[in-house]
Amino acid sequence: MTKDDLVSSAKSLEFQEKAADDYSEKRGEMVSRVNSKMASRDDIDFLIGEANLEMMKDNHANHGLFIESMLHSYNPEVLVETIHWVFRAYKSRNFHDNYWAAQLNAWCMVIEDTLSEESAKAVLPLYHWMTVNIPQFNALSEQS
Repeated sequence: MTKDDLVSSAKSLEFQEKAADDYSEKRGEMVSRVNSKMASRDDIDFLIGEANLEMMKDNHANHGLFIESMLHSYNPEVLVETIHWVFRAYKSRNFHDNYWAAQLNAWCMVIEDTLSEESAKAVLPLYHWMTVNIPQFNALSEQS
């Protein structure tokens, strides 16, 4: 699958302003909860490499900010390019391919527990899209 294919599939995603506002309001809390979930994993050193805990937390904070911006002003091309860059950058810092599924799963659980039911239903399709496309982003990050 090419970047263009990913962009085409991402074009079907739509977001409601109310859900974007809810995400914005609770982003800090969600980042903190994702950090706690991930840091408490027995396999965290395997997932992120040794001494990368602060880098992981920075990634989660940046992830929250980026998703907030996407929910308010969605651009599929920027979404795909940014995710591709993130995969390459963190892979070069010894983050394991399995980190992405673990991280996105943690985000999904936190979103379901933190946002309103309506907002969670509006936001989770983006997280499911990212999760389903982890293999494609891993493959792209190996190519360039």
